[in-house]
Amino acid sequence: MTVTVLIADDQALVRYGLRLIVDTQPDLTVVGEAADGAEAVDFASKLRPDLVLMDIRMPNVDGLEATRRIMGDAELAATRVLVLTTFDLDAYVYEALRAGASGFLLKDTPPERLVDGIRTAARGDALLAPSITRRLIDHFLRLAGPATEPSGLAEITAREREILILIAHGLSNTEIADRLYVSEATIKTHVAHLYRKLGARDRAQAAVIAHQAGLVAPPPQGPPNE
Repeated sequence: MTVTVLIADDQALVRYGLRLIVDTQPDLTVVGEAADGAEAVDFASKLRPDLVLMDIRMPNVDGLEATRRIMGDAELAATRVLVLTTFDLDAYVYEALRAGASGFLLKDTPPERLVDGIRTAARGDALLAPSITRRLIDHFLRLAGPATEPSGLAEITAREREILILIAHGLSNTEIADRLYVSEATIKTHVAHLYRKLGARDRAQAAVIAHQAGLVAPPPQGPPNE
């Protein structure tokens, strides 16, 4: 299957570069480009892409609001949003995850990591760039205030809680299965139950919930193993 991609960025040169990278892949294709968040929402509704590459800082409607609108559209339930951000400037990453973005990459990400990230987000399989993800989520959660227990957390089993913590650390289903010595199919079943009980759309939202609840210790100093 070919993953269809909508690019949303207010800089034409950035859109052009992203299109070149994406369209060189045999399993990825760009179906449209948007210059701001309003266009991104409109084009997403018309084109129904598998994934939107979403810049945060755009005029008129920004990427955060655009993500919220796309994720809130029941007809776009199959569409994922992958945020492209600059860590030092985009203080909205945490809110983008809460709004339903499946993950994020920094704008200086190498092309090979970008295309892998698109495939990963389109599958809804794992958080992107786990080492960066853990540091960013930790940073924005500190800004968000003290930990609270989200609704639904009391309903999960001990095994589901264990899996939720591993998801928050950026592990994929395959890695969790290896860690817990069970089949990947078993992990997928547990993850589906977690999503339902927590009201999470995907792994990114589940990870945020785990951090909100204080289930995950702050990331260690230095880059962890991926």
